Amino acid sequence: MSHPDFINHTVDALNISASSENKIHDDSIAKRFGFQGGLVPGVEVYAYMTNPIVQFFGYQWLEIGSMECKFIKPVYDGDQTDIKASKNRNTEILIEVTTPTNFCARGIANLDKAEKKIQLTPDEKIIPSPNFNSRPKASPASLNKGKLLGTFQQLMIDKDQHQYLQDIRESLSLYRDEKIIHPGWVLRMANKALSTNVKLGPWIHVGSKIQNYNVAHCGDTLSAQTSISDSYEHKGHLFVEMDVKIVNSIKCFTHIIHTAIYRPRPVNSND
Repeated sequence: MSHPDFINHTVDALNISASSENKIHDDSIAKRFGFQGGLVPGVEVYAYMTNPIVQFFGYQWLEIGSMECKFIKPVYDGDQTDIKASKNRNTEILIEVTTPTNFCARGIANLDKAEKKIQLTPDEKIIPSPNFNSRPKASPASLNKGKLLGTFQQLMIDKDQHQYLQDIRESLSLYRDEKIIHPGWVLRMANKALSTNVKLGPWIHVGSKIQNYNVAHCGDTLSAQTSISDSYEHKGHLFVEMDVKIVNSIKCFTHIIHTAIYRPRPVNSND
């Protein structure tokens, strides 16, 4: 089957995390950091970006595809968000995300043969997470390079899947028809791996590298096995980079390198 060289996907963005613990998604708090309002989470912007990728590559991308995405400027609740995808070559797609006021994100998605990829073997050891109410504060000490975080686990049920697909305005039917867990939900697990291990103030997801290995379905219990691959300061922001493997007891579904500003600099700081 032939495909067009360009696909456009338009979404009226929805900030589904406005009431979450991360107050960067709250209008009043986000404005203190110089934003117009609460940020639509990067994981949802990524979810929007996967729509044209799956249109190009189909089920195979969910099984063996990869993507690198970088979030540059905010998407705000209600923004008309345009996702433009274009073929760079047969196995590579370039994606750009814009709103009427911002160039928001860019990404590169690939479809490579599985034999070219290192197959990951999941570690069955479950590391207990700290008590949620007594989590350590996010800091260079609690997020030091090489640290293993507690294992975040989640069961995706049909009700949650249905609501999530509505919230991200997903138009592709295969997620409903085949009960495939949406890749946006999988990437959300990397956020949860961080927030269930340390207590955070307002924080910002700035980019991810994603490699798919298998397709997860509703009814699967997934675990996020996470280690800190880097932790550093840049221009007054404190960054963390996490190595996250989404697994069950027998296989790895997705490998994620997840980067976030866990402590933004105050808005009145100098660059």
